Amino acid sequence: MLFSLTPLLLLAAAAQASVLSVQSPKFTILSSDKSELRSEDISLDKKPAPLTLSSTDVLKLTFQVVDGKGGKGVHPHQTFLRFFDEVSGEEGIQPIRVTAGGKAKFDLNMAKPPSSLPPTSAAPLKVTLLLGSFVHSPAKIELFDLYLPASYPPPQHPDEASFHLLPTIHHTFRPEQKVPPKFISAVFAAIVVSPWVLLLGLWIKVNPSTPRLFSPSILPFTTLLAAFELLLFWYWIELKLGQVLLYGAILGVPTIFAGKQALASMGDTRVGRK
Repeated sequence: MLFSLTPLLLLAAAAQASVLSVQSPKFTILSSDKSELRSEDISLDKKPAPLTLSSTDVLKLTFQVVDGKGGKGVHPHQTFLRFFDEVSGEEGIQPIRVTAGGKAKFDLNMAKPPSSLPPTSAAPLKVTLLLGSFVHSPAKIELFDLYLPASYPPPQHPDEASFHLLPTIHHTFRPEQKVPPKFISAVFAAIVVSPWVLLLGLWIKVNPSTPRLFSPSILPFTTLLAAFELLLFWYWIELKLGQVLLYGAILGVPTIFAGKQALASMGDTRVGRK
């Protein structure tokens, strides 16, 4: 058991010893005419005095990533500069390109600032170097505080108003429709019903004779016609147009043959009477 744990302990000790670090970190501030305004080496134990850039200055940062144990230059898998505003909580992450020997440089031109910079104010940005590797322990190195010109407020998004509270919707309803007097309603109802009353009276006076209406040869046709009327009523209360067309087509086939048979039967009857 002790023998099996020994390689693990050695591996853990080696991993603990393999810590990334930086060597010879240095920053230089240049003006718009390339004249040097400030240049200092960065101590890993104590941050330098805060750096201040104008809208036309250029910040140059150089360093080399090394193995903290042997001091040999290494190429980390991830290298980032983090710009963090402690007051607003805004931050920006800028990836850094590192050579195979661990050397890296970064230029911050305030005339054309990168999009990774967070919105700035009067508060300084804390600049931190983040190093990550699969074979070394990660490192987080505080470099310096950086004062930048205050950025302009971001433009308002055209849809921003849609994400604010809108006024409460108050529904308004039309007043109840006035009902005409009952006498007027009764008069117009009588006018609507009067044609049917007249038709029924004339029908009784004529007294049409339908002796063969329920005969076996005519009854199927009249039954199918009644089925069509029921189908239309069903469509009025429930069915859709497509269903009516389908059911009507199904009823139409037997109705054609039943109607043909009914007409033939009536023709035979008339010929027989003659």
